[in-house]
Amino acid sequence: MFPGFLEGFSVFVLVLLALAIITLFKAITTVPQGYEYTVERFGRYIKTLGPGLGIILPFIDRIGSRMNMMEQVLEVPSQEVITKDNAMVQVDGVAFFQVLDAAKATYEVNRLENAILNITMTNIRTVMGSMDLDNLLSQRDEINHAILGVVDQATSPWGVKMTRIDIKDINPPRDLVDSMARQMKAERDKRAAILEAQGARESAILKAEGEKQAIVLDAEGRREAAFRDAEARERAAEAEANATRMVSVAIAEGDVQAVNYFVANNYIKALEGIAKSPNQKLLMLPLEASSVIGSIAGVAEIAKEAFGLGGGGAQRTGSAQRKPTVPRVKQ
Repeated sequence: MFPGFLEGFSVFVLVLLALAIITLFKAITTVPQGYEYTVERFGRYIKTLGPGLGIILPFIDRIGSRMNMMEQVLEVPSQEVITKDNAMVQVDGVAFFQVLDAAKATYEVNRLENAILNITMTNIRTVMGSMDLDNLLSQRDEINHAILGVVDQATSPWGVKMTRIDIKDINPPRDLVDSMARQMKAERDKRAAILEAQGARESAILKAEGEKQAIVLDAEGRREAAFRDAEARERAAEAEANATRMVSVAIAEGDVQAVNYFVANNYIKALEGIAKSPNQKLLMLPLEASSVIGSIAGVAEIAKEAFGLGGGGAQRTGSAQRKPTVPRVKQ
């Protein structure tokens, strides 16, 4: 009987030891990095276990949910959206979110990812449906920010932070794409025609400005030339007037040699003009050569008097009494 008692006691000890080991394993919980576990006692939430080793009461407490606290990606499936101008487009996207409060994400909403997906798709239709197609295609960043703000506010009570929502593809119908392509081509042709017209206009303006500048410069050149020509004629007239005045003084004083010089000079110039005439092909000489020689002799007399080679007052008086030799023109 005593050996049977020992055998029963050994079994009881083994059962207690096994129960203790099982209790120990039930009490110790290891939480991996990036996760948080919620703890429930008799079905009621009491606390949250962070990463590492956690202790709970075995057979009383249990793990409610194992919540992923890392940032997660949620694919938003393609859906049809009708824009403000009644164009139907296919839209899909991607959403990034992170759970900040494991208890709220577990107990405030059922099926967290499905709830986030549905509220994101709904707000995509709401935001994009309030815009025209042109704005829908050109303002994608504004659309992303608008959807993110609305969805993040809606999911905040669930302990979730929406970090980013991006629209991936916006696909209009094929006929609408063709219409947009034709419109874009027409717009580009219009801009090209405008640029070409502006280029032609600027070219014409520059050409006109150049011609105007050339005309102005030419007019200034002609004015300068006319001014210089008038100045030359004025000086020649002054010289001629001075010569005439000197001859008049000489005549008044009885200096016949000066008169002979004046007449001979004009005579020689007249012959020069006849010789240079384009219609004059043949010139017969002498033309009153004796008169020309007489005039030249008068010039020689003047030179002698100028350089002091003459005979003084007597010779001057004799010259004054000599008749002037003036070229005669045949009738």
